[in-house]
Amino acid sequence: MDIDTLVATARQHYRTTPAMVADVLREAILSGALKGGQSLRQDEIAAKFGLSRIPVREALRQLEGEGLVTFYPHRGAVVSELSLEELQEICEIRVALETLAIRLAIPRLNEEVLQRAEEILDSLDAEGDVLRHWSEVNWRFHSTLYTVAQRPRLLSMIKLLHTQIDRYLRIHVSLLNYRTKGEQEHRQILEACRQRDAERATSLLEQHIKTVEEMLATYLQQGQENHKSAGLEV
Repeated sequence: MDIDTLVATARQHYRTTPAMVADVLREAILSGALKGGQSLRQDEIAAKFGLSRIPVREALRQLEGEGLVTFYPHRGAVVSELSLEELQEICEIRVALETLAIRLAIPRLNEEVLQRAEEILDSLDAEGDVLRHWSEVNWRFHSTLYTVAQRPRLLSMIKLLHTQIDRYLRIHVSLLNYRTKGEQEHRQILEACRQRDAERATSLLEQHIKTVEEMLATYLQQGQENHKSAGLEV
C-alpha cells in the first residue's frame, strides 16, 4: 500500500491532527512504502494531507522519538536506515526488559489471561496475510502476558522497542520465512507461563528474541556485503 492510499484512508477516520500524520507516516515506514534514507519534505507531506506544516513537523518529531525518523542539519527529516548496530541494541534491551516483565507477570497470571493469549496465537494460525498482521499480533501476544505485571512504565518502554524493531520483524517474517518457528516459540513460552515455570519462560523468551536478532543480523550483514561488493557505501 503506497503513502497516497494510506493518507486517503486515514482522512476518512481521523481528525486532521499530528497523530493522524504520525500514524500514516509510521505505517508507510514500517511497510517499506517509505524507504530508509528517503527524505521527508514537510511541504510535500503537508500538501498530501491538506494541512499546514506545523502538524507535520510535530508528527515527524514524534517519529524521531520512536527512532523511525532522523533529522540532519541542512537536510531535514529522513527515514532512519536499518542498522545492524541498532538491531543488536534493541534486542539486548528487549531481553533485559521483557524477561523482567515475564518474571513479574507469571505470579499474577490467571486462566483468563492465558486463554486470551492462546486465542491470539490461534488467530495468527488462521491468518492468511501473515506479513500484514504479524507485528500487531506479535505485540498483542506479548503485551497480554506482560500487562498483568502491573508495571505501566515498563510496558511503555517495551512497546517503544517493539515499534522500533517493527521494520526488522516485517523483513524477518517476509524474507526469512520465520512464521512456523515463531509460532512454535510463542506457544512454548505460553506453555511455560501456564506451568508457572518462570525460569523456563524467561529462558525461552530470551532465546526467542536472540533467534530473531541472529537471523536478522545475518540478513543485514549480507546486505552490507552486497553493497560493498557493488562499490556502494553502506
